[in-house]
Amino acid sequence: KEDVVVTLLPAGHCPGSVMFLFEGENGTVLYTGDFRLAKGEAARMELLHSGTSVKDIQSVYLDTTFCDPKFYHIPSREECLNGILELVRSWTSLSRNHVVWLNCKAAYGYEYLFINLSEELGIKVHTNKLDMFRNMPEILCHVTTDQCTQIHACRHPR
Repeated sequence: KEDVVVTLLPAGHCPGSVMFLFEGENGTVLYTGDFRLAKGEAARMELLHSGTSVKDIQSVYLDTTFCDPKFYHIPSREECLNGILELVRSWTSLSRNHVVWLNCKAAYGYEYLFINLSEELGIKVHTNKLDMFRNMPEILCHVTTDQCTQIHACRHPR
């Protein structure tokens, strides 16, 4: 009988996303799934270390969705955020009647954006799916069901 230790590591893709580190008699394997880590983040993960050295990982199963030369540079979250902040700030500052509609294709993964837009601009983000954030207290003070806000993350009423 062989014991296998499975460790969940933060993947940074969206809330709750994880990478799996499998450790057993026959070696150590890392399965990434979808992940988004900033440069140096993996090196700071204590669970990838044993004592003072990095664990010896024999195999890595890597999500290669963006393994294509045209994706050589994927902007960091900070770069993306700064570009979006600049656009939203310039538009909403022109008039209280200027509204921004964020076209969010997925249900989750935008929390970082909503929190930072709200903090930087002092404007809560309207969502009609507040229930999905109920177990994420860090975002609740940044989203609202009030439709009078200038930033919307819901379907545009065409």
